[in-house]
Amino acid sequence: MTALAQQRRQGAPWLSPPSPWIRAVKAVVIGLIVITMLYPLVYVIAMSFAAPSQARAGVVFPTEFSLDAYRAIFNGGTVTQGLQNSLFITLTGTLLSLTATSMLAWGLARTRQVPGAKFVLVMILATMFFSAGIIPNFMLVKYLGLLDSTWSLIIPGLISAFNMIVIRNFFQGLPEELIEAARIDGAGEWRIFLQIVLPLSKPVLAVMGLFYAVGYWNTYFNALLYINDSEKWPIQVVLQQYVLAGVQIPGAVVSPDQPPPPGVTLQMAVIVLATVPILVVYPFLQRYFTSGVLTGAVKG
Repeated sequence: MTALAQQRRQGAPWLSPPSPWIRAVKAVVIGLIVITMLYPLVYVIAMSFAAPSQARAGVVFPTEFSLDAYRAIFNGGTVTQGLQNSLFITLTGTLLSLTATSMLAWGLARTRQVPGAKFVLVMILATMFFSAGIIPNFMLVKYLGLLDSTWSLIIPGLISAFNMIVIRNFFQGLPEELIEAARIDGAGEWRIFLQIVLPLSKPVLAVMGLFYAVGYWNTYFNALLYINDSEKWPIQVVLQQYVLAGVQIPGAVVSPDQPPPPGVTLQMAVIVLATVPILVVYPFLQRYFTSGVLTGAVKG
């Protein structure tokens, strides 16, 4: 008789089902946690659509709604430009990062065939533990001529060592027989990589693409360091300027004959515009998380 069977027979407390009152307490605690997490999001979205009269009255939860805040923001142009900058940085950066990371991971997954692959892998792993610091990174961006350019937010961090390791482990888990069969049929390295390896790696590439996209979309600190032109700011810097710093959005009016919406509705609308895109993309990639991250992170 196994130890688990003996514990069950003896009635181990952690193996027996919980009593109804314990399950009720758990349900109440989980419900409170859900409410705590959802209420701020619902409040921000609701206040972004609040009518000016209710926003000025300081209601806890609005009952009258209006699109004036969004009309004012898009009339102002600053937030729209920030969204365009963030979209360019996110789409371009994610595409380039996935391309560079997957190519590097495929080369390092074949340490026996690629000379010096182990040394390169050690050097990449070292970057996960040691960082050059703010000043050397700033000097690097300056000498590359990337200051005040959106490319300064893409090129210096093009490859994440962690993401590369996950993709490399996933590549190493692919059937070696399939790769050898392709070589016997006359397929070259590029054909194997593009037509066999990448199609089989959709789960891990989707997850790593989401990781890269979230990082690029939330770019803030590097933008403050490297970009001075406000027209090149990503949406997160715009969010900081017009929400936390309280700077008035230039030209944020619904129409010339109407007063601008209250500041609170403008701030909440900017927060919604900066948050919703990632929330919309995430559900479509959620099904890849288990097969992508766990398969790539666990090896052997």
